[in-house]
Amino acid sequence: MTGDTFKERLREIIFGTEPGLGRNFDIALIIVIIASVLALFLDSVEPLHAAYGELFYTAEIAFTVLFSIEYLARIYCSVDRKRYITSFYGIVDLLATLPTYLALILPGAQHLLVIRIFRVLRIFRVFKLFKYMSEANILVRSIKSSRHKITVFLITVVTLVIVFGSLMYLVEGPENGFTSLPQSIYWAIVTVTTVGYGDIVPHSPLGRAIAAMAMVTSYAIIAIPTGILSAELVQENQRQAGLKRCTSCQQGNHERDAIHCKYCGELLPEQ
Repeated sequence: MTGDTFKERLREIIFGTEPGLGRNFDIALIIVIIASVLALFLDSVEPLHAAYGELFYTAEIAFTVLFSIEYLARIYCSVDRKRYITSFYGIVDLLATLPTYLALILPGAQHLLVIRIFRVLRIFRVFKLFKYMSEANILVRSIKSSRHKITVFLITVVTLVIVFGSLMYLVEGPENGFTSLPQSIYWAIVTVTTVGYGDIVPHSPLGRAIAAMAMVTSYAIIAIPTGILSAELVQENQRQAGLKRCTSCQQGNHERDAIHCKYCGELLPEQ
């Protein structure tokens, strides 16, 4: 097997999702990623760290070596190496291995090991195995389509938070815990988002009335972004259905996962 043939075969296995070695590689990668993230979570539990710290450390070294080999293999067989290295997944792949090496070289870099949690982002690379990428693209397009409406909504919420926070600062004052405008705005954010920690509460009748107005207002507006996004999702699904058109009768409005035309029965083109 020549070098070019080996590189092409390796590219098919690593970057492809065809049945066989490519699919098995992606499934094995998911298992290793989940196992590494699970080990990271378990190692953060103090009793488990005290009992099995050496085992977790050995597992982390093994995972790092595997991810390093995979990262170098991806660089080796990539058509455009620079593009892969600077891409989102290329950076995530680097972050999956770099913290462990830094922790070995720099004693003070132990806290960087938490960055290993970015490994879970690599699962998105192989989501196309389960036909999730098309669903994710619809969601992304819906968010992009509604970004102006959501921006207006967020500006409105920020304005309301500032108004309610400023009113509470004037009405309640430092003696009731509203020691500054940022502190009062923090209370307004907690109240409007219906979190309600209770660490700062109004004591005067007027302050409680303002708090009641903030709560009622939050209930009135809290569902707005959900409605906006839901409407965009419906429209995007309708647009996708219209794009799938039969080449025989030229009829559209098919389901995205439809195989045959519902009007004439002909095989629909793949999208």
